[in-house]
Amino acid sequence: MAETRTNLEELDPVWQQIRDEAREAIAEEPLLGGLIHSTILHHCTLEAALAYRISLKLGSGEMSEQLLREIADDCYASDPDLGIAARADLVAVYDRDPACHRQMEPLIFFKGFQALQAYRIAHCLWQRGRRDFAYFLQMRISEMFSIDIHPAARIGKGLMIDHGHSIVIGETAVVGDNVSMLHGVTLGGTGKCEGDRHPKIGDGVLIGAGAKVLGNISVGKCSRIASGSVVLKDVPPRSTVAGVPARVVGEAGCSQPSVNMNQLLADE
Repeated sequence: MAETRTNLEELDPVWQQIRDEAREAIAEEPLLGGLIHSTILHHCTLEAALAYRISLKLGSGEMSEQLLREIADDCYASDPDLGIAARADLVAVYDRDPACHRQMEPLIFFKGFQALQAYRIAHCLWQRGRRDFAYFLQMRISEMFSIDIHPAARIGKGLMIDHGHSIVIGETAVVGDNVSMLHGVTLGGTGKCEGDRHPKIGDGVLIGAGAKVLGNISVGKCSRIASGSVVLKDVPPRSTVAGVPARVVGEAGCSQPSVNMNQLLADE
């Protein structure tokens, strides 16, 4: 047992940490033992646990949990980048959300993280040409989590969606690595035109609650978008924009706004 634990710690320290926390949580709250065991301790890998959790959440009378789990398992097995992205997303939530105290919490409790991992399965299917099934997953994700991400959208690793509610990300949107966004964010179009019509969000961007970024525009890396802003024009790198319509009001204030999570426009 000790040798197996050591190997797991070396190969996947994130998953080992989650399993350790799960055991401690059961000892503290035995009534959640069944949930925690079935979600975490019953599985050998994070990928298997995610497939189980996603299928449990999205299963319905229209599509069984078992079938969804088989599809998710197949996606994780064929695309290792899905597991890498999931770990980056999980660590991002743990590092940036002060309400997250253990790495097991996003997997069990946080719908922003769960919806994002379900989107990644839908995106995998979209890339394989299984577009109707990807649309079905998009529908179920929206119904269950109030987060609507088109399966064709491209999202990088290390995304943190805080208070995951009322998020909309359009078909041709691109989101870079290590981005943080709060509830009510829209990455949308400006009309009914087709083609490339959604925002391109650079690495390390922080998007405040209720912000709307509309059209085929670019938000430069390590920038900040203030809460409630409506962004209609390109945003320079390492800057802060605010207002309706948004305008540049200063520099980003730090080298990594998406990690720092400082949403004040000026230090008091």
